[in-house]
Amino acid sequence: MRVLVLGGDGFCGWPTSLYLSDKGHDVTILDNLSRRKIDIELEVESLTPIRPIGERLRAWTEITGREIGFVNLDIATEYDRLVDVLLETRPDAIVHFAEQRAAPYSMRTSATNNIRATHNLLVALVETGVDAALAHLGTMGVYGYGWSGSAPIPEGYLTVKVPTPDGELEREILHPANPGSVYHMTKTLDQLLFSFYAKNDGLRITDLHQGIVWGTQTEQTARDPRLINRFDYDGDYGTVLNRFLMQAAIGHPLTVHGTGGQTRAFINIRDTVRCIELAISNPPVAGERPQVLNQVTETHQVLGLAKLVADIMNADIAYLPNPRREAEENDLIVRNDQFLALGLEPTTLSDGLLEEGTEIARRYRDRVDPSKIIARSVWRKGMETAEDLIKELPDED
Repeated sequence: MRVLVLGGDGFCGWPTSLYLSDKGHDVTILDNLSRRKIDIELEVESLTPIRPIGERLRAWTEITGREIGFVNLDIATEYDRLVDVLLETRPDAIVHFAEQRAAPYSMRTSATNNIRATHNLLVALVETGVDAALAHLGTMGVYGYGWSGSAPIPEGYLTVKVPTPDGELEREILHPANPGSVYHMTKTLDQLLFSFYAKNDGLRITDLHQGIVWGTQTEQTARDPRLINRFDYDGDYGTVLNRFLMQAAIGHPLTVHGTGGQTRAFINIRDTVRCIELAISNPPVAGERPQVLNQVTETHQVLGLAKLVADIMNADIAYLPNPRREAEENDLIVRNDQFLALGLEPTTLSDGLLEEGTEIARRYRDRVDPSKIIARSVWRKGMETAEDLIKELPDED
């Protein structure tokens, strides 16, 4: 297929672009390189050294003989150029990663990029008549955490009974949203946009409600140091398990916020790229409502993860104030039947993959800035955060 990967220079987009190219798809990346600019804004870099996009792409061609196209384009602000690219490439599928992805960072900003980017894309597809299967990376956070109690969260839709004077009507609706951050709110708005444009214009859309991504490398990104994927460890963009692995690798206490009773859904980056291919290869037909797939493989309580890493790596645990407004504990049971039926073989937590993350953290430990480890983006002004736990990197054993 001809595939456009929007946001293809990012943590999920880059390995997805390489994976799809490796599988024989004709891939073009659209990206405004904003994630690199956010590094400059936050004054923190990926733990792994990320090469310029041109060097990355040249390395891929050198190693595989395959080319990946690149267009530097901001789909939130450059609508006319987006239309031109769609008309020129006529993609069979579009993978939409082009949104700011971090909940803590979203509490610093308006995150208007997310809303404008998605709406521009949908309008451009209607205007051009390009009949591409659209797969969008959403989040489990649209469901909220704890709203459903111990009831399994279905894949997108919930059957409800509506009382009327003439009796009950049975309807399927989008699962009620309960976003916990500005970032999650933008993904909730995406859902409503998708529902409208699927119904009104027949767009073929799959919304992927993804869990927290852990791991760094895929088979493709591991082929050459120039292809290495991002490993964010800071308090805004670092995901919890990757942060624990980095903290343990440098001798920093594992930072558990609040009680650690928060339960979250997880997926390894190797499964993320596989799920994307399954989604664009099995889209809904025109006229159907958006297909919603829960892109998760397992759930874990944060404190349980911390204890697992602490036991393996002989690390300490520090209990810190929680900068988020959330329940101290929650249940989370998630259905992922559709991906399993499509052939996904889940990659679950294993010592081997934890060791991979630990090895990367140790290899690049000298790139860690200790002042960026503590999470300090708060959900409401005045909330307590912790001081730095270490000022300098401890000496290696």
